[in-house]
Amino acid sequence: MTAVTGARPDELWFTRCPVPTATGIAADLGLLDAEFAAEGITVRSLQDVPAEVAADHHYTHALPGLFREGGNVPALWARSRGEATRLVGLTWIEESQAILVRADSGIAAPEQLRGVRLAVPRHDIAIDFWRAMALHGFAGALSLAGASLADAHPVEVPAAAGIGQWEAELAALGRGEVDAVYVKGALAVEAAARHGAVVAIDLDAAIDPAARINNGTPRPITVHQDLLDHHPELVTRFLAVLVEAADWAPGHPAEVARILGAETGAGALGVAGAYRELGPDTLRIDLSPERLDLLARQERFLHAQGFLAAPVDVHAWAAPEPLRLARELADARRTPTRSSPRNPDSAGALGRATTSASSLDPEPFRISTLEASHE
Repeated sequence: MTAVTGARPDELWFTRCPVPTATGIAADLGLLDAEFAAEGITVRSLQDVPAEVAADHHYTHALPGLFREGGNVPALWARSRGEATRLVGLTWIEESQAILVRADSGIAAPEQLRGVRLAVPRHDIAIDFWRAMALHGFAGALSLAGASLADAHPVEVPAAAGIGQWEAELAALGRGEVDAVYVKGALAVEAAARHGAVVAIDLDAAIDPAARINNGTPRPITVHQDLLDHHPELVTRFLAVLVEAADWAPGHPAEVARILGAETGAGALGVAGAYRELGPDTLRIDLSPERLDLLARQERFLHAQGFLAAPVDVHAWAAPEPLRLARELADARRTPTRSSPRNPDSAGALGRATTSASSLDPEPFRISTLEASHE
């Protein structure tokens, strides 16, 4: 892996979590390769290299040539430790957040979480985003009843390395050691079915988005300050590809479902259950004041719970100019002229990639072990 300097880099890196991301769609369709290949710039995924090569860059973002689209807990954690990253975009997708209980528990409303035992996992990793997700998920559910974490009884659940997502918590639920488990995403839908757990509180149904703030809501896109300083045009073009991928998605639900199966490692049941409403703004990338304020709420929660080494000024962290320029570039490419081969309706990169993708086997394939460990 090469560091970014004043010389034009010969490779760029990206990493994303196994969740719906514009980066995952762009990578699947081959758009990132198409954007930079002619200049001899290779675009590589951390998820496609051995663990010893990828190291912990997905979490620390210490690799200067890396674009990261994933959970906000590691992103905020890295920034709080002094890593010179910049926030260049935010997405928000409703991703099946729920509180699960035993079928015979009688718990079916937020106010019934008062006094119950809440499963809070503990993983032996540098930044325990699983723990952070559970705490904020329960806090969001309790807030719907005017309550807080202080009104319930968090119970620590050790989670050994290598077991499936949510398995330790759901096993504890089945043994009667806890009364409620927070879950999210496609694999959680499948895990709940395996364990016979039922949804007591559907956080997606909460009208106030503040009740749904968590690791993936909102989900940040970050880049290293070093790359932004030395090669801002590469950042703009990379983001423009993500904008195009996000804008393409709403018109291609079948292809998006296939890609989500590949990205999440879940089958059709999990994808359909976790992502019920993929609207036109599902993966829209922005840095609106509303989304920044929601991320700032997450930052305050994480800092209060001891997950961050220092406070992060979310609004100062944001760098809106690259996204503004990326939108201008993406809009210009949509103009149907002979000099705009990237117009989605033309035979440009997006058109070719879409045709290629539609010919693939629609059965989702499984992601790597490395990718499955991500948030």
